[in-house]
Amino acid sequence: MKKALALLLTAVLAVGVLAGCGSKTETAATTEETETSATSEAKEAKTWIIATDTVFKPFEYTNEKNEFVGIDVDILAAVAEDQGFDYELQSLGWDAAVAAVQAGQADGLIAGATIKQERIDSGWIFSEGYFNATQTFVVAKDSDIKSFEDLNGKNVAVKNGTAGADFANSLKEQYGFTVTVFEDSPTMYQDVILGNSAACVEDTPIMAASIKEGGLELQIPDGMESEGAPYGFAIMDTADQELLDMFNTGLANIKANGKYDEILAKYLD
Repeated sequence: MKKALALLLTAVLAVGVLAGCGSKTETAATTEETETSATSEAKEAKTWIIATDTVFKPFEYTNEKNEFVGIDVDILAAVAEDQGFDYELQSLGWDAAVAAVQAGQADGLIAGATIKQERIDSGWIFSEGYFNATQTFVVAKDSDIKSFEDLNGKNVAVKNGTAGADFANSLKEQYGFTVTVFEDSPTMYQDVILGNSAACVEDTPIMAASIKEGGLELQIPDGMESEGAPYGFAIMDTADQELLDMFNTGLANIKANGKYDEILAKYLD
């Protein structure tokens, strides 16, 4: 009797141990599946932070309906739709946008940024060019300045860290003018309109659009523009290479399907 009871208890304990082992295995498997699923969902749900300028018409600006629009805004939206990624566009201003990407607070920058070697050397990683632009000197509507020689002894306003600033600085010694730096385009324009500076330097399509649509008392003299260079989307951390690759692929696709031309015609027609 005692022997039979002992055998029964041994059998019950064995079943319990096996059941316990099975429970741990199933729990571990379930946990692993949950973690894998969560990791996958987190990757799929990534929202890229893209920094941009506040006013760089017609590439980024606020329209009469208080909507943030422009060539850069629409190109980014079209590329993101083509490539199926989510993003948050943060309008910070030029200097703040660059600083945000450099500090890792934003993943990428789209703000009419000219692709130039100086930036590449300092860590900017550019996409393929998405728009070719020249930079031009701009003067007051009633100004008699017609050439670089006319700037001798005068001051020229530029925006910090731009290709326009580089263009002005490359000519100032040759033509004898000084340079004052501003953080945004509207303030730079006003400095010329108010007569504090004889001229400013801006990307030609931006200046043409601003004069036409904003009714600015400015004009673009003939023959005072640069040779031109392309704008590029930029990252500053190789960890964001996936974003840059998607931008390049999406850009090629929207150029091929006609969407890119539609965007340019919308703002530059």
